[in-house]
Amino acid sequence: MQNVIDILQERGFIEAMTSNNLKEITSTPLKVYCGFDPTAESLHLGNMVAIMGLAWFQRCGHTPIAIVGGATGMIGDPSGRSKERNILDDDSIQKNLYGIRKNIEAVLKHSSKDVELIILNNYDWFKGFSLVDFLRDVGKYFRVGTMLAKDSVKIRLESEEGLSFTEFSYQLLQGYDFLHLYDHHGVTLEMGGSDQWGNITAGTDLVRKVRGKAVHGLTFPLLTRSDGKKFGKSEQGAIWLSSEMLSPYEFYQYLFRVADADVIKLMKILTFMEMDEIRIYEKMMTQSDYVANTAQRKLAEEVTRIVHGEEGLRIALKVTEGAAPGAATALDAEVLNNLADDMPNYTVSMENILNRRLVDVVSEITPERSKGDLRKLIKNGGVYLNNLRIEEENYILTPKALIDGNLMLIAFGKKNKILVRVSQSSEKID
Repeated sequence: MQNVIDILQERGFIEAMTSNNLKEITSTPLKVYCGFDPTAESLHLGNMVAIMGLAWFQRCGHTPIAIVGGATGMIGDPSGRSKERNILDDDSIQKNLYGIRKNIEAVLKHSSKDVELIILNNYDWFKGFSLVDFLRDVGKYFRVGTMLAKDSVKIRLESEEGLSFTEFSYQLLQGYDFLHLYDHHGVTLEMGGSDQWGNITAGTDLVRKVRGKAVHGLTFPLLTRSDGKKFGKSEQGAIWLSSEMLSPYEFYQYLFRVADADVIKLMKILTFMEMDEIRIYEKMMTQSDYVANTAQRKLAEEVTRIVHGEEGLRIALKVTEGAAPGAATALDAEVLNNLADDMPNYTVSMENILNRRLVDVVSEITPERSKGDLRKLIKNGGVYLNNLRIEEENYILTPKALIDGNLMLIAFGKKNKILVRVSQSSEKID
């Protein structure tokens, strides 16, 4: 079996390691952990790097342990932050913990049938600590000078916002996580993003001081685009892994639209594709007969399958196919409801739809479109109703125009679409 460090290095995962002989250390099965704080109800695309890192360890016979930070999430990690996080209440933390646990399980439960995933909540071991006990038993091993030298601390101390004692203490909690996991689960390796280096070394130092044993750390580069900006963000917000916060269709579309300069890098980091196959796509993209977005389509399919499963991918592909004006794919409520967030939505009553001209209805719903402009667009073949081109200027709407009796998709050209929901009420609703 190929060594996990070789796999991660070839795929561009490794930023730094605390030991140069980590390849030798990982030649036999070990337990490795990575922490995820519950700052939102879902993890996002950037967090997938760490999850995939755990998955590769799992595939190579090592035991992955994911820590959901019920305790550390109450404190807030200053790493990579220009100002202090808002303190979350208990209900929000519990809701967030449930969401990110589902995200982690979705990827890792299918990664390997031979090695079990372990998910732990660090609140379970911190809830028994009193402040005095923690300061006496853990705090005495941390030197303030070393803590102040951490990049995450220095940057915040120099900022206008400053750094609270609460956030300053975060590295003590994460450091103790490693000690607890070493003592109770035999964990000897922690992983995290490059912004976690200071927190990871706080843990390796604590285990060395308290137990006299060497444990190890490994960091991944943060997921950035070729223009230097972070992946996982769009104009609409974060690219969430939870289907409740971002539909599989929107998730798929984000990956389908990534730049050519980024697609191979994402194949290496966010998929389980073999490197030989990835190199085929890389070579294909340099050839004159390359069909645009072929690599992106493969990337989007692979990552969507990992995060949302076969059913999520089916929905994403079905909606993608149904979204194109003139598409042969039959539209139904599932497709249209998945498309709803991608376009303006309007609700009108049935009596304001039936037996009226399409141009009259559309000009009422969207007053910025004049009837004259709409007729001209129809003449030029640029208006579609439910993906079918409208040929008649005076097209009359009948019940046959309604999908599932209450929905219409109207497109003006290939990109501008509106979704019309038809209510049974006589009252018009905008």
